[in-house]
Order: sequence, then C-alpha cells, then structure tokens
Amino acid sequence: MLGYEVKFQTVGVAGGAELKIRSLLDLLQFHDPLGEAEAAGISSATWPLFGQLWPSAQKLAGLMQTLDLRGRRILETGCGLGLASLVIHRRGGDSTASDCHPLAETFLQANLALNDLPPLKYGTGIWGRANPGLGEFDLIIASDVLYERSHPEQLSEFIQAHAAPAAEVLIIDPRRGNRSAFNRLMGELGFGLTETLIETPLEDGTPYRGRLLRYLRGSPHATIPIEQGVFNVPAHPTN
Repeated sequence: MLGYEVKFQTVGVAGGAELKIRSLLDLLQFHDPLGEAEAAGISSATWPLFGQLWPSAQKLAGLMQTLDLRGRRILETGCGLGLASLVIHRRGGDSTASDCHPLAETFLQANLALNDLPPLKYGTGIWGRANPGLGEFDLIIASDVLYERSHPEQLSEFIQAHAAPAAEVLIIDPRRGNRSAFNRLMGELGFGLTETLIETPLEDGTPYRGRLLRYLRGSPHATIPIEQGVFNVPAHPTN
C-alpha cells in the first residue's frame, strides 16, 4: 500500500505532444511515516502541494517547448511533478529537476516511465539549506514558487547559490503578492528584470492570467529569446 492515492491525467503542452502524468488524487492526501517531510520543513497542510498539476506549471512546460535550449545547463527548482523538466528532457535538453519533497523523485520517475523517457537527473533542493553537490546552472526555471512570505528570501538565496555568474532565471508567477519582494532581492544580486503578461488560456481552454518573470545577470552564453507568440503580449522591461 502506498499510503496515499493517485490519479492519471493526460496534459496538453503548447507546441508539443501531450504528456501522461501521475499525480496525487487531491489536496487531502498525506503520508509521512518516517517524518522525512517534517524534517524538510513541510507541514501536513503543504504536503500534497507538490503532487498537484498547477496551471503555472503547465505554462512553464509550454514555454520550455518553444525555447532554444542548446548549450544550457538547466535546473527546475520546486519542480513538483516535473512537467517542465519532462518537456526539456524530451527535447534533449540538459535538465536537472529539484524539489524539497521526499516523494518528488518517486513521482518524477513514474512520469518518465509513463512517457517512455530515459532517466532524468534529480537533486534534492531545500531552500534555506545548502546542497553544494547540486552545482551551478546558467538557466534556472520555476513556477508558482512565491506563495509564502518566506519564499522570496529563501528562493533568492537558493538561486544565488546555484546560478552561474552569467545566468538567466525564468519564473511563471500567477500574480502572487510576494513578487515585489523577490524582484527587489534579485536586483540586489545583480539580476535585471523583464516581466511579460500571460493572458492566454491553458491548452484545455481554462482561463489563465499571470506573468513571466525573466531575470538576467551578466551575459549568458546563449541568451534565450522569448517567443512573443507564446503569450501574445509584448514584454515590458522593469527598472
């Protein structure tokens, strides 16, 4: 017995083939018999969040389907079910998935198998705790990772620890209130910001409204162009 219930979904990815995804049945699931989640700072209320298919994760996956990923070492932090990492991996990109949840890797492996994909690199990434073995990356991606007041500081410190001197960070944010604090902290780390409104619906027609937060520091060796057709709204630099 797993100790939790799951379901299977077929998810549309903008510009690419569908993915089969194994996720938690609902937000009522909880199973932490060894206290691993508690040790990682995950409460019973937040335990099931990693295993849900969130709209912003679908938008990030669609963005990864359109971008030139050649020559980039890519980290998805707070990956949850790893939808964006699966897209990068399917396209042949150099991707590492990372999350603080003790079951994230288990679900990632299940979803790789469901889609007939080879093994994908995974590393534990708990914001606020060092993991030198994870290494440095020149592209870090994430979705809906600013929903608690502590996240701006924790995430910016994590990015500083794992971003190369010349790096790019792409975050899909569904208009969370902690965005401004995070923008300020990233600016202090030398990252310039460009925000792009997202107003196109999900692949199943569900309305969506959010922002792509794009941070650049230095001169990444293969700066990624944002295809305007992805979100149908022009980018707006933020000073």
